[in-house]
Amino acid sequence: MLSEHWPSLLAAALWIGALASVVWRFRDSRSLDEFPAEPPAEAPLLTVVVPARDEAHNLEACVRSVLASTWPSLEVLVVDDHSTDGTGAIAARLAAEDARVRLIPAPDLPAGWFGKQWACHTGARAARGELLCFTDADTRHAPDLLARSVNGLRAVDAQLFTVAGRQLMETFWEKVVQPVVFAMFLSRYGGLEAMSRSTNPRNKIANGQFMLFTRDGYDRLGGHASVRDHVAEDLRLAQRCTEEGLRMHMVLAPDHLATRMYTSLRELRRGWGKNVYAAGRDTFPDSPVLQRLLPFIYPLFAVPPMLPAVAFLLGWSGLLGEGAIWFAAVTAPGHLAFWMGVYAYSRISPLWAVLHPLGALVFGWIFAESAWRGSRVEWKGREYLSQVAGPPER
Repeated sequence: MLSEHWPSLLAAALWIGALASVVWRFRDSRSLDEFPAEPPAEAPLLTVVVPARDEAHNLEACVRSVLASTWPSLEVLVVDDHSTDGTGAIAARLAAEDARVRLIPAPDLPAGWFGKQWACHTGARAARGELLCFTDADTRHAPDLLARSVNGLRAVDAQLFTVAGRQLMETFWEKVVQPVVFAMFLSRYGGLEAMSRSTNPRNKIANGQFMLFTRDGYDRLGGHASVRDHVAEDLRLAQRCTEEGLRMHMVLAPDHLATRMYTSLRELRRGWGKNVYAAGRDTFPDSPVLQRLLPFIYPLFAVPPMLPAVAFLLGWSGLLGEGAIWFAAVTAPGHLAFWMGVYAYSRISPLWAVLHPLGALVFGWIFAESAWRGSRVEWKGREYLSQVAGPPER
């Protein structure tokens, strides 16, 4: 009987092998803990730039966590991007309490710029540090994050050092959707060491929640001005490093950086929807045909996390043969074990893994909406048109 279904069994073996390869490649990722926690004897001035637009609910906790850093020579620039919720007043109070903090109002947004890039550019121009760190207002920093990151930057001789921190998830939809999203990124980029060593710009990614630059490297790649019209500035900055012959490096830091990106299904939909397609185009080959097909391909990315369940339903309904049920039966245990590992790494109960098909469905819906919207991006009361990366400029 088994001999009748050898194609399905072979497909099942290949699928389990593919999941195993994702895990194996992820093992090729360094930890921030590998780098010393003590600042060097002569620590240069390090500027932390925090772009903030309507971040009154996050800003103070973020800035205070940065100020608790063990890095001895530090300035924190909060760039208020025309907030309407009291963000500027909070930043002004923090500046009055600690001389290391400065409030910088962002000038009016020029045409062709995304707001975050303009705020970061404004902060960089005001920065006095030899090192520049850009971090989001919804992040929380461990005291040794900056010291370990500077030591890591120097150890790997990079111009951009970025970390993958921990995502805080509290509500039902966060716990269902967020692990699926980051598992998709993991499947695309694999081990962070291999990604960091790659010489193909399309294989690069950075985490905009924490990016540490040498000042010289930042200026050489053109800073945020060089990615002014790309919705995922972190992705493009990583790619720009490789395009300009600079080095970037990314490590795991779940114990040193924490971020709660979104708090509800509505925020997940709006947040991921704003950039998952417009930014995703920059990760695919610069082929006009492929770029035109992406709106139809993108929603299909929701299928792999649901593959055993889809195969079972198609087999049980008679739309596919009995082989589909065999495929589902063989792959289901390994598939579930993979997703239990994903959720456990996300520091939530592995039992949430039984809901990962629901998370995939929601993410597929977000993908489809984002692809339908195309280059149009709306975020925090502003509308943008995100560009797609072309061949490197020479």
